[in-house]
Amino acid sequence: MDNVGSDESDRKGDISDRSSREWCDEALARLNAGRPESALDAARRAADLDPGAEWAYRLISLAHERLGRDADAVPAAERAVELARGSWPARLRLAAILRRSPGRWQEAVEHATLAARFAPERPDPAVMLGDLALLGGDHTRAERSYRVALAVDPANPQARMNLGLSLLRWDRPRPHHDPAWPVDPRETGRVRRALEVWSRQARLLVALATLAIAGAAFFLDRGAQAQLGGFAVLALLVPLAVRQARRVGLWSYVPAMLCRDPWLGAAVVSAALSVVAFAAWLLLGAVPSVPSALDPVWAGLAGIVVLGWPALAAVRALAETWRGRPLLALAETTRAREVREHAHAAQIDRTARRNVGVLLWILLGRTWSVLVPLVGAALAVEPSAAVAAVAVPYPMVRGYLRARHRGDRWLPAATALVVLAAAACAAGGLLGAWRAEPAATWAWRVGLGALAAALAVFGTRAARAWWRGGPGPWRTSLIMCDLPVGAEPSVALDPEVRQTFSYARGIVLSYGDALGPRVAGAVATVTSSGELRVITELEAWEAIEADPRVAVFAADPLQRRFWVEVRGIALPDSDVLRVTPKQVLVGEFPGRHQRR
Repeated sequence: MDNVGSDESDRKGDISDRSSREWCDEALARLNAGRPESALDAARRAADLDPGAEWAYRLISLAHERLGRDADAVPAAERAVELARGSWPARLRLAAILRRSPGRWQEAVEHATLAARFAPERPDPAVMLGDLALLGGDHTRAERSYRVALAVDPANPQARMNLGLSLLRWDRPRPHHDPAWPVDPRETGRVRRALEVWSRQARLLVALATLAIAGAAFFLDRGAQAQLGGFAVLALLVPLAVRQARRVGLWSYVPAMLCRDPWLGAAVVSAALSVVAFAAWLLLGAVPSVPSALDPVWAGLAGIVVLGWPALAAVRALAETWRGRPLLALAETTRAREVREHAHAAQIDRTARRNVGVLLWILLGRTWSVLVPLVGAALAVEPSAAVAAVAVPYPMVRGYLRARHRGDRWLPAATALVVLAAAACAAGGLLGAWRAEPAATWAWRVGLGALAAALAVFGTRAARAWWRGGPGPWRTSLIMCDLPVGAEPSVALDPEVRQTFSYARGIVLSYGDALGPRVAGAVATVTSSGELRVITELEAWEAIEADPRVAVFAADPLQRRFWVEVRGIALPDSDVLRVTPKQVLVGEFPGRHQRR
């Protein structure tokens, strides 16, 4: 029992004797292990031991973010930037959390831009700029930023996967919301929901009323009574519209929302036109001076507007299928899956597998949408032209074989059916040209049946995903790769380096300007947070404002046996330059002390 008690006390002693950086290492290990609550405790211990440790505050912010506490993550990230204004990981951490804070999107862009300026040799700032552009809907800028990141690190999985989304012209889950708006996305989401509900209710009621009135007038000879029922439907639409209008609230944002999300705008406009056309049809039918011969014309026009929403849905599906470059996106996403040695390899693989599956369904939809008009035109004009159908599935098959996707048993069945349809229709056209009519007829039947079966497989897969609430075979199921940023360890100055800068008589500052690298004499001190405070001539300040990357040299003040070089980012603060270290180099001068 005594030995057990002594072991327990030893463990407690080891924990209490840990330094701030050791607690930061422990917090990072717990974050990577999926234990954010425990990581938060360790990071707070590190901050208590060393209030100037900006790494600890970055880890606190990251732990809060992983716990879903974005509001609590912001102050810690801001504190990290205050402690080390030239730290690119601190800037990235703050940008990552500010992009989800209403009204602070532009600040997030500014911090990410500074991080890219401070560390152009690192891929993470370029990836963050790409993510911000992608979330803002600027796909061209996002693609450019991701390619910059891949030029620095070709194996970066987040840049590859999100580059695929930018190539596909992907829209984020809330396309109606501008991230730069000073309003919570949940508020605009409620506005969108109210508009969608009203448009759906209005179109459905007007469509049913149109069909009922037309049926009663033409088949039951009850036109007058049916017309009164139509006016009752119009009266019913008023309280429905008022009810949803009360839920909108943010009317000033509605026009911009309809412009940012054209499909939402089309749904609202089509619903409004449906109501107007329905009301005009009823009113013209009630006016005796209008010739009765116009009634069928107005009925047809009203029916086109009212029942146009299925056509709108078909146009949307076709437009989303043909938007972007899915083959290139599939190639980039597949390459991202090849990353194995990564702290977040499991998350990367899950995201890539999901996106690859959706991309293959998009390619399948493209192939099907090409085969249908091609086969239809061949049947109507020249059956032998259907021979070209055999080449249509080639891009889809090539992408399918390259991706080696597993886990969706519906996808290979639909792919095989489309390939069978292409081959059968091509065979039907070829056999028809050879005058083998019975065989050609059966080939056409098999091809058309396979096309219909492929559509049925897609519909079943989509219905199953909708019923279970899982990701479906459509574009909106694509997700970004969003890995945590800002957890990199800070550069620490050991006691020997601190002593060198504190007591050295000669300190040299190296910086760059338009004429090339320059050096200047300087005086430096080391703060408790690990930054250098440098006093130098004003001429260097102007050059440093253009390029803040500097190097500070000092020699051993006692025996002059070694030298120290600190490379970092210099930013003006009152009458001094604050240099945040990025790299520390220590070397020995040649001399008799090296002899043995």
